[in-house]
Amino acid sequence: MRITVYDVLSYLAGGMTHQEILEDFPYLTEEDIRACLSYAADREQFSLNAS
Repeated sequence: MRITVYDVLSYLAGGMTHQEILEDFPYLTEEDIRACLSYAADREQFSLNAS
């Protein structure tokens, strides 16, 4: 039942839609996908500020 943030982001980057991800992983929610995107944005911001 575990899927990583990396996996979700990779699926999105590969062209899967939110709906396709939700169909393939029915235990995920739209909020989970948005949380993955938020996490990635936060990490990017942290990286920029740390430079």
